[in-house]
Amino acid sequence: MATAISARIKAMENDELMKMVELWREHGTCRAVAAAVEGLTFGEVQRQIREAALRGLIPFEGQKAAPGFKITKATVGPTGVTTQQKPAENPEKLEPTVRKDHYVQRVSTLKNANGEKMAQWVITHQDKGAVDWEAIFENAFKNYERPPFNITPVGTADEHKINLFPCNDWHVNMLCWKREVAVNWDLKIAEKVLGDTIDATVARCPRAKLGVVLGGGDLMHNDDNTNRTAKSHNLLDCDGRFEKGLEVAQRLKIRAIDAMLFKHDEVLVVVLKGNHDEQASIAIKHYLKAWYRDEPRVKIEMSSALLWEYDQGKVLLAATHGHAMKMRQLPQIVADRFSEAWGRTKKRYAHTFHVHHKDLVTSEGGGIIVESHQAPIPQDAWHYGEGFLSGRSMQIITYDDRYGETGRVTEAVMDG
Repeated sequence: MATAISARIKAMENDELMKMVELWREHGTCRAVAAAVEGLTFGEVQRQIREAALRGLIPFEGQKAAPGFKITKATVGPTGVTTQQKPAENPEKLEPTVRKDHYVQRVSTLKNANGEKMAQWVITHQDKGAVDWEAIFENAFKNYERPPFNITPVGTADEHKINLFPCNDWHVNMLCWKREVAVNWDLKIAEKVLGDTIDATVARCPRAKLGVVLGGGDLMHNDDNTNRTAKSHNLLDCDGRFEKGLEVAQRLKIRAIDAMLFKHDEVLVVVLKGNHDEQASIAIKHYLKAWYRDEPRVKIEMSSALLWEYDQGKVLLAATHGHAMKMRQLPQIVADRFSEAWGRTKKRYAHTFHVHHKDLVTSEGGGIIVESHQAPIPQDAWHYGEGFLSGRSMQIITYDDRYGETGRVTEAVMDG
């Protein structure tokens, strides 16, 4: 008899079962339904509710099978329905969900006696180097206010003049302790000191038609939350999480470009990669492109090349960070890579950074002057301990496209 009832219930349509589910919800328990409806027994009501649960027709939490599993048993009690679940027959169709800040560490697979995959468990691990770009861009400029008016330079610009502003080796997010390196340095100090030095340097430069904000690489000290360099895996002294540092770096770059807009008709922005910020430099470049999308006077150079070149009149300018191409290689590399520009110019200058100190490796007799530049930041513990020596400054170099370099503004950074 029980077998016949079970077979009849399994053959019922979903609509019929849903009518029983509605009665069960209305009266609260299977016994209450059997008592209220003539001709129904407690056992039949319970079997119909169980069948409805197995088919997933009771849509409340607990009846939905977990990914890779199916409901195989339902128990109807006084307070509701509980289910048992087993691996589904075709879990191959299920794609595991991995959080954006995790990576797959290992995968465990359950197979039956025939070797068929029954279920799969994906074990993930948090990626400490993961970067939440959305949060960075959302928070970076919450408190940054651009001037409430159009930035318009005062006076007439000399169309032959080019002001080059090297913004190199800022190493934002670097941490220094005075008892180790004779000066304290962190994110708060860096934003104040570098920001004030930007304003002071640009204020002293002459009015010109074109200003070049040359990001010379290593804008950031760390490129992710591992706080190690990508190639050598050297451990870095960092003030805070990567996101905090990148927000400060973005504000400082905007500050430099906005300041240059007061002195120039056009501003060209170049962001070169360094060995400390190979990935962050890409994010900064694209963010600046979006930030100044409605400012026709600002052009963001989108090339990903490690060597940059610009020529105007008789002047050729080139730059690279210096971690890949070395200073002594630059004359022949620039002459070969930019042979047409080399041929039509007379005054040629190549700029490199990375070493944090000023150096000249070629004379005018070699056809191009190559120089490295100081950084505006103090030395970290490793460089200080190794005995490296360098001053700290920012500068703007003025070129005339007819005569070459005609002036230079240098702003010394005296302390932190």
